[in-house]
Amino acid sequence: MSGFHANREVLAIFVAKVVRTFCYGYLGILLPLYLADLGLTASGIGAAVTLTLVGSAILTWLVRAPAERLGARAALVGLAGLTGIAAVLLLVSESPSLVIFAAMLGNIAVGTGETGPFLSIEQVAIARAVQAQGRTTILSVYNLLGYGAAALGAAAVSLGTPRTLFAGFLVAAVVQVGAYALLGRVTVARSPSREPPSSTPLIRRLAGLFALDSFAGGFVLQSLVAYFLHTRFELSLDALGRVFFAAQILTAASLLLAPRLARAWGLLPTMVITHLVSNVFLIGIAFAPVAGLAIALLLANRLLSQIDVPTRQAYVMAVVPDREREAAATTTTLWRTTAQAITPLLTGWVMQALTLSTPFLLGGGLKIVYDVLLYRTFKDVKPRDSG
Repeated sequence: MSGFHANREVLAIFVAKVVRTFCYGYLGILLPLYLADLGLTASGIGAAVTLTLVGSAILTWLVRAPAERLGARAALVGLAGLTGIAAVLLLVSESPSLVIFAAMLGNIAVGTGETGPFLSIEQVAIARAVQAQGRTTILSVYNLLGYGAAALGAAAVSLGTPRTLFAGFLVAAVVQVGAYALLGRVTVARSPSREPPSSTPLIRRLAGLFALDSFAGGFVLQSLVAYFLHTRFELSLDALGRVFFAAQILTAASLLLAPRLARAWGLLPTMVITHLVSNVFLIGIAFAPVAGLAIALLLANRLLSQIDVPTRQAYVMAVVPDREREAAATTTTLWRTTAQAITPLLTGWVMQALTLSTPFLLGGGLKIVYDVLLYRTFKDVKPRDSG
């Protein structure tokens, strides 16, 4: 493939990523507070977040077959179309049930980072569009742009009314459709292989461990952290926007370190070490007596917690054959999203029945268990090519 075509593919995906995650940046903060204004309690908001993630998991499962048969362009244009329908529903209805359904249909990413069908297909398209030695770098830029855009979105949450922000979500859907329409031959479906899958056991082990990490992460999704800071320390919507703007900027900046650390340490050690240290800061939030310390610990966590994202994506793409990349990406993303969907419902109950800070102890502790198990399980599994 020519460099021009590969660059066009990557640029189109970058544009779609930016406009999508800009909206996720403000919707992740706005959605729980908007639902609270519509009458939902903490447990109801937890249930809403769970349903949103269930919707994301269903879309991730459904998109694999179209992506394999028709290619990334058709699959991603279809997903962007669903996002447009979701935005229209948010604009025309104030019914809590319809708002939640729209969040499910639009795959509104309520976590610090994006999960779901867009991510699973875009990372495969990028893996095919670039050379192996540049994969971690391109995936780092891909995630950096997402976090940077999400940071700007978080900062913009107080600049408009909910309807204005929902209208922006609709505009973003239209832009995504246009960007995905530019995808061409680099990301078309490959001819199906008659050989049986060779990496299924490995993919399932990866998916199982990633599911544990996401189950733990479900306790500390951005929406629930925003609710915690708002309820415990009485932070306003404007203050929350500034906090999460700073958090996303630090996360985006940290992704610049991922390629360098991966080259020095290897993909797997980079994933484990940075993630483990970040979880110590996460647990510390539970014991913070004042808002300033809680925010400082949150920012320290965000500085390190997502360095594993591009390295994890590059690792998954590197340890399986090219023909099994859709299976690897959708399976690991599906298991992550499904596991993450369980915990917000539990988190809402825990916040009401125990303490507001308990989810940080549960989430951080389980994430440390994941880090240890990941290293012990895959320390001898080497990538097929260098990412």
